[in-house]
Amino acid sequence: MSKEEINKVVEETIMEMGLEDCADTRIGNWHCRGISNGEKKRLSIGLEILTQPHVLLLDEPTTGLDSASAFYVIQSLCHIALNGKIVICSIHQPSSETFDLFDDLLLLSIGETVYFGEANMALKFFADAGLPCPSRRNPSDHFLLCINLDFDLLTSTLARSQLDLPSSSNSALGTKKAEIRETLIRSYKGSGIMINARRRIQQLKPNEEQKIKPNIGSSATWWKQLCTLTKRSFVNMTRDIGYYWLRMVFYILIGITVGTLYFHIGTANNSILDRGKCVSFIYGFNICLSCGGLPFFIEELKVFYGERSKGHYGEAAFVVSNIISSFPFLVLTSLSSGIIIYFMVQLHPGLTNFAFFCIDLFCCISVVECCMMIVASVVPNVLMGLGTGTGVIVFMMMPSLLFRPLQDIPKFFWRYPMSYLSFTTWAVQGQYKNDMLGLEFDPLLPGNPKLTGEQVLTLLFGVPLNHGKWWDLTALIILLIVHRLLLFLALRYSKRSSTSPMLWFHRCRGKSTICRKMSI
Repeated sequence: MSKEEINKVVEETIMEMGLEDCADTRIGNWHCRGISNGEKKRLSIGLEILTQPHVLLLDEPTTGLDSASAFYVIQSLCHIALNGKIVICSIHQPSSETFDLFDDLLLLSIGETVYFGEANMALKFFADAGLPCPSRRNPSDHFLLCINLDFDLLTSTLARSQLDLPSSSNSALGTKKAEIRETLIRSYKGSGIMINARRRIQQLKPNEEQKIKPNIGSSATWWKQLCTLTKRSFVNMTRDIGYYWLRMVFYILIGITVGTLYFHIGTANNSILDRGKCVSFIYGFNICLSCGGLPFFIEELKVFYGERSKGHYGEAAFVVSNIISSFPFLVLTSLSSGIIIYFMVQLHPGLTNFAFFCIDLFCCISVVECCMMIVASVVPNVLMGLGTGTGVIVFMMMPSLLFRPLQDIPKFFWRYPMSYLSFTTWAVQGQYKNDMLGLEFDPLLPGNPKLTGEQVLTLLFGVPLNHGKWWDLTALIILLIVHRLLLFLALRYSKRSSTSPMLWFHRCRGKSTICRKMSI
């Protein structure tokens, strides 16, 4: 489709869902007021219509809405069904006005058909079965009251509590629901309504030789998917102040805090340990602060799972778009704290050393962000995810130089292989070399020769010098790529189960169906 055709479809969908008045309004979030709940429901339906599906499946589109908004949403669905689409939706306790919009009614109780026919004939069917609907009662409430076996459990519970139940003229209240259910099933099986329903099913049943080709995959090219996802993700990250901007403020505060604590640290003998502590604080604080992005990753993955299930795009497009869209924010994050710390503390002078520090910090934060996205894909709960993600990150920090020199770490498991798998080890080790190699420190006793950075690294911090800082950075980049691949695999093999709705409304070719599913 050309861009003009796409815009035309979008405008028609906006008009069809009655969203003209809020077409230029932001949806909104926790800090920005946007459209109403009813408009959000219609917008969600409109997003499904844009793909022009043959069948539209909606889960409780009226939940959380008032009667007027719910009625408006169902009216919109009726208009869609009249245009030749199959609409299936679940709904809880529809109002009388909403119920009247449906033409055909299907009631199921524990998997058995209680009624399937015209909705306006259901009242007569229940009345003929000895269960007339009381006046001034919602018909759908009456139908569900008759077939919902949970009311038997409620009645027995109230009887044991010795509470006086108010009398009622409704015959359904004084009879066990199991008996009512059996009566309705027998009445339906012996009625002409069932014969008409089966005749309609046979008419709608497709030819057995006819093969229906499922619509698998997206009609958009992979490049189009990538561009659209990148733009949308970038706009979302820009507008949501909690995604990166708020954390960036704390990164700046951390930079100011560390910079003032180690202001102009110098090369005196007592500054040797302070330089090591400064590097540890920089990476430790920045790593822990990066864990705060998990709630936003969970929300982003919810959108991804929903759109992937519809075949809009796959894992590769999502992962690559996330890398591209988050790149400028991670760069700003690294520079916002890196510039402040580097020049306030006066670490190793030189543009190359400063560039290495910023790149090393950027890669370290990127690995943490990717780790948290992997955790979000496995543990899609904010509280459990934060605990799990923080535990994983702290565990990966253990074999690094933040707590003990590498030479003092137990060789079994912690030194081999954990210190090589820990991104913190490579990041901190590289920055130690970047800062201290080439510097000379005052001796402990006057008159002794100055201490070189090589001596400090090997004797005091236990940093191996058998490879340079650029190899440490390369290893960190390799770990970043590995974590991105792990994220791709986690998304590829992750499954999301959904619960079956309790009340289904089905509208087919302008005809509606209500289906009540009950289980004990």
